[in-house]
Amino acid sequence: MRPYIQPIATITTASGLRGEVRLRPLSRYFDEYVEERKLMLGFLPEIAEDIKLEIVKGMGKKRRFKFVGVDSFSAAEKIIGQTIFVETDDDDEIMLIGKELLGFNIVTDMGEFVGILSDVVWLPTNDAYLINDGEREFLIPVIPEVVQGVNFDRKRIIITPMDGLLD
Repeated sequence: MRPYIQPIATITTASGLRGEVRLRPLSRYFDEYVEERKLMLGFLPEIAEDIKLEIVKGMGKKRRFKFVGVDSFSAAEKIIGQTIFVETDDDDEIMLIGKELLGFNIVTDMGEFVGILSDVVWLPTNDAYLINDGEREFLIPVIPEVVQGVNFDRKRIIITPMDGLLD
């Protein structure tokens, strides 16, 4: 398995005198990853540097995040606009919605070509793939019952279509 670097949040504002910041999540997996994974901070994944989460204050959209080494309001202002990244591998759930998948072929578990992935849509209940087959576009939910796996080497996503999903 090869490692990937995935963006999970953008720093939007400085909040508080001790270096706290507010984040805008970029993935539905943000909450699971921000407190449990090794984090990196930067404008691009290639130049991101390790950063450690120290404290999370508040709840919901009012949360403030404090990172080790960012100890003042002015230090927090300097990291506004940067992205928080996490390292993932092929088996992580976040890889089912990563931008690396755009352009992958969607194929049924019976080997039938369905279309090409043109976008991943973040919906309230689940993510969905926007598929284009050359004539029409349709959405496929990114749920375990439908998406069976991703083959990164062959650039293909294998699905088991539910009744009426491709009609």
